[in-house]
Amino acid sequence: MADTKSVIVYGAGVSGRGAAEVLAKHGQQVFLYNDTDCEIEDSLAQALAAHGGGLVCGNFAKLLGSNAGLLVLSPGVACDNENVLLAERSGVEVISEVELAYRNYGGHIAAITGTNGKTTTTSIVGEMFKKLPVPSAVGGNIGLALSKEVEPLTNDAWLAAELSSFQLEKVQSFAPDIAVVLNLTPDHLERHYTMEAYGAAKKNIFAKQSAGQVTVLNYDDEEVRSWAKESKGQICFFSRIFPLEQGVFIQDNKFVIKWKDTEAIVCGLDDVHLFGGHNEENILAAIACGFFAGVAVEDMAEVLRNFKAVEHRLEYVTTIKGVKYYNDSKATNTDSAIKALQAFKNGHVILLAGGYDKMTELEPMMQVVKEKTDLLILLGNAKERFNAAALACGVENIQIASSFEDAVERAYAVAKEPQVVVLAPACSSYDMFKNYPERGRRFKDLVMELAKR
Repeated sequence: MADTKSVIVYGAGVSGRGAAEVLAKHGQQVFLYNDTDCEIEDSLAQALAAHGGGLVCGNFAKLLGSNAGLLVLSPGVACDNENVLLAERSGVEVISEVELAYRNYGGHIAAITGTNGKTTTTSIVGEMFKKLPVPSAVGGNIGLALSKEVEPLTNDAWLAAELSSFQLEKVQSFAPDIAVVLNLTPDHLERHYTMEAYGAAKKNIFAKQSAGQVTVLNYDDEEVRSWAKESKGQICFFSRIFPLEQGVFIQDNKFVIKWKDTEAIVCGLDDVHLFGGHNEENILAAIACGFFAGVAVEDMAEVLRNFKAVEHRLEYVTTIKGVKYYNDSKATNTDSAIKALQAFKNGHVILLAGGYDKMTELEPMMQVVKEKTDLLILLGNAKERFNAAALACGVENIQIASSFEDAVERAYAVAKEPQVVVLAPACSSYDMFKNYPERGRRFKDLVMELAKR
């Protein structure tokens, strides 16, 4: 891996630090660059210094002149960043951290992307891969940097990788054995600007696949279904609505695999703990990954019967006075909030929504809010725009909270059986929290405090 030219890793977050550590371990001169002042652990600083590298904060142009041959981007660094464009003009190769991981890994990959459901699907696939008689790991947008996760893996290993559009922007040779696209709805337009550009980033997950590899697509999402003609891989559709001639689908309330000479029932809908149509899609996609990776049907069934909700994704918190509380802090866009609401077939939802506004269209969500909620409690930076959109769609019962804590208190004050209280913000968390897990944990803490009263 060592090269006579230096490598710059842009961004000192989890992905950047992981990539820099792996490169330095293999004798590469690495400069870990961050736009603003930051600190790194002593062990990483020493590893970088051992090969003439180190942490650099600010003055990217000067760093670029230090014989740099490769720039590795963390997911948070946009492709149109002026420093990235400067590097490209200077003839420096620019790749994503995911591409770096792929170049240094000889094993198998099931890569999963989509606007929503990535974490749940990847987590299920990771549990299925544990049933294989080879090493396995989970990485990418979930857990550690992908380059760090693949380092100890052998060439017969299987990796379940959750990949965001940010991580897929600068892949070049990346070609996973199994590429999954769950869905596509408006999100991250503040970074990609158009749906076309957002979709193009997602398509990179299968762009370099060959005929011996598999592209798993959601048949029920018309846009994603249409991408089949753009993949050179074998196409396996999944559907929760249609019994497919070939693929993975739901029939008679059972999860079914039908592929060439194989026809098998994995388990029934009533056998799994996850609920809601979106989770049925996640399970179908996970079954496809397990099947093509060689996981036995009975092993997939066992995983599905034992799998509980991922933290912060329609996660059951507790019941207070007959009212169930759910943490869906990972619902950071309107489509995921819609899916959360639709999971409660009987409605009667008290919804906590709002946060850092992504400026996406709100009418489709507010139509579902009108149908499913008894009360909408709005908070954060987005509350005024959300309130105007809700009123325009005829939502009648709305409260505006002064703080996150006030929103939870307001829900508790009015909630009674058969209502459920759901945090599904449809927004990022950056106006009040560092990230959605911090927001979700705060919600759970507040709810558990209420339960003690």
